[in-house]
Amino acid sequence: MAQGITIRPVNTKADRKAFVALPFRLYADDPNWVPPLKGEAYGLITPGKNPFFEHAVAQLFLAERGGRVVGRVSASIDRLWTPMPPAKGGGADSGNWGYLDAEDEEIGQALIAKAEEWLRAQGVRRSLGPVSMSIWEEPGLLIRGHDHPPTVMMGHDDPRYEAWVERAGYAPAKDLHTWDLDIRLPFPTLIQRVVASGQKNRRIRIRKVDKRKFDAEAALILNILNDAWSGNWGFVPFTESEIAFAGNKMKPIVFNDLILVAEYDGEPVAFMMTLPNLNEMQADLNGELLPFGFAKLLWRLNGGFSGRPTVETVRVPLMGVVKRLQSSRLASQLAFIMIEQIRHDAVALYGATRAEIGWILDDNQGMNSIAEKIEAKINKTYRIYEKAI
Repeated sequence: MAQGITIRPVNTKADRKAFVALPFRLYADDPNWVPPLKGEAYGLITPGKNPFFEHAVAQLFLAERGGRVVGRVSASIDRLWTPMPPAKGGGADSGNWGYLDAEDEEIGQALIAKAEEWLRAQGVRRSLGPVSMSIWEEPGLLIRGHDHPPTVMMGHDDPRYEAWVERAGYAPAKDLHTWDLDIRLPFPTLIQRVVASGQKNRRIRIRKVDKRKFDAEAALILNILNDAWSGNWGFVPFTESEIAFAGNKMKPIVFNDLILVAEYDGEPVAFMMTLPNLNEMQADLNGELLPFGFAKLLWRLNGGFSGRPTVETVRVPLMGVVKRLQSSRLASQLAFIMIEQIRHDAVALYGATRAEIGWILDDNQGMNSIAEKIEAKINKTYRIYEKAI
């Protein structure tokens, strides 16, 4: 153990609150860090609140020096992750660490070592991280794009951490990119032709989600996702509990104009989910919804006096086409049609000027190609590392 540093497991409600609170101090002077809502962050690390724990085990740790919390880390094993073949990131002896934050490298190295110690005791021999804690929450360490704030549901890390993790013996396993797009500009002529052709095809119908049937629509979308992403590296399917949890979480921030389902011959075969960048609306709340934060956020989401919310940035966190169509020209055509409709409506209805697409795996040739063809540019890269332990 590094001199003067004590690392202990998180066992109590007070410990979890300290775990959530630490980044607020460490990133207080970083203008590109966006404070998460504390209640939501607390729920994600609490068994019984986050359905991730129905198929996973985890241990959180706090580092203390001189009686003060100076670092944190998580270690976890996801029973839906381990069945994946090693080439897809899994394996029966695989486990994850995440939520790494520390005042200095000595503390950071001690925390990584502690997470590895816990993982080894559970039989893990291949450690991957950071994954905090689900692949659907905040995967990867930010290694590119520290100069601007993250969008909603994306992470932000101290740029020093990259060197710390690599000096701990970790090698890159997978990079995840986000792509930035100026949505005020029309798409290239060729893409416009592809879109126009699809819009004339009577077998294709693009519809908005029906917010009155939100639970059913959320289940439909996430079931398409489970099929569409099933061959991807690191893919962990949403469980029924997680579908309900995700629907509950997203419903207050969903603009139904910006979530589309594509039907082909009446069958739902693709979707595109776009969210307003909630980080713009909550950045000044310092993670607190009480006493006035909730009212401010609700006011902004509902558009204030105008009744029409405005947002500079939207994020496309999820889109997918059912697996059986993914090798067809129809798949990319559906994607371009939905992207164009979202682009138009985000600008016309909400005053948006840019979109962030992703994350997208570095070897997902289909999705990266679509991003390139609409002239998007990579603006952030998150890296998941691995190490034999």
